[in-house]
Amino acid sequence: MKNLKKLVTEDNDITTIPGVYDAFTAHLAEEAGFEAVYLSGASLAYTKLGMPDTGLMSMSEVADSIAYIRDRIDLPIVVDADTGYGNALNVQRTVRVFERAGASAIQIEDQSLPKRCGHLAGKSLVSAGEMEGKIKAAVDSRQSEDTLIVARTDAIIVESFESALERAERYLSAGADIIFVESPRTHAELAAIGDCFGSRVPVLANMVEGGQTPITSSDDLAELGYRVAIFPGGLARAVLRQARAYFSSLKQHGTNKAFENRMADFDELNTAIGLQHILSESEKYRGDKQSL
Repeated sequence: MKNLKKLVTEDNDITTIPGVYDAFTAHLAEEAGFEAVYLSGASLAYTKLGMPDTGLMSMSEVADSIAYIRDRIDLPIVVDADTGYGNALNVQRTVRVFERAGASAIQIEDQSLPKRCGHLAGKSLVSAGEMEGKIKAAVDSRQSEDTLIVARTDAIIVESFESALERAERYLSAGADIIFVESPRTHAELAAIGDCFGSRVPVLANMVEGGQTPITSSDDLAELGYRVAIFPGGLARAVLRQARAYFSSLKQHGTNKAFENRMADFDELNTAIGLQHILSESEKYRGDKQSL
């Protein structure tokens, strides 16, 4: 497995990380050649609960998802841990559980409960001091320094851009390995964040189609000083359109014949998910093979 810490601190290029929500989509991301995946809390809420990103996912549900994905892929997994599911002691337990499950980086944000998607209005924050304590608790509880702590601030929308930079500075001093200033609203704000932190620490940009932040390519973000670009919910939005089209076609025609050129067939799906490898592995362990 690639070392995420080396990837974001020593390699010269920006790391583009797609959002996934289960072992199947993580496997497809690995197949496509990505170097890491992002387990999006929003996408988990969309796909597991069929609900918006309003803090309804539990710590144990996310931990189960990490474990399923880790069992299927070798890539680093960056995990959205929302607020850490409580206070600093909850954060400690979250980090221990997620690290054991296979997380390579754990992202914690400074929202108060009930939290909501970073690109929605109506959020509120804990104090900067409380968030500093959470970051210190996360750093103290990880078993390996290769497990990175991502500190996210949502202060731009709630307080001000200047407050967000001040909070991010404090979170960096508290021990965060990656800084994530959520929802910059202009290219100028994106550039200012990169200019402020990019020479000192890996900075993460969050690209949400239709969100607050102008969609910017990874190459352009690299020019602004960013080392990580996540596209957390893009896959869920792509699947939404495809699934609606599929169900509409099946409802109208009573068959998938009209849609089959947009679908994988049985063999293609089994090839994608590695059926032949599983069958070969099974054959190795058969107990009824005749000895020569």
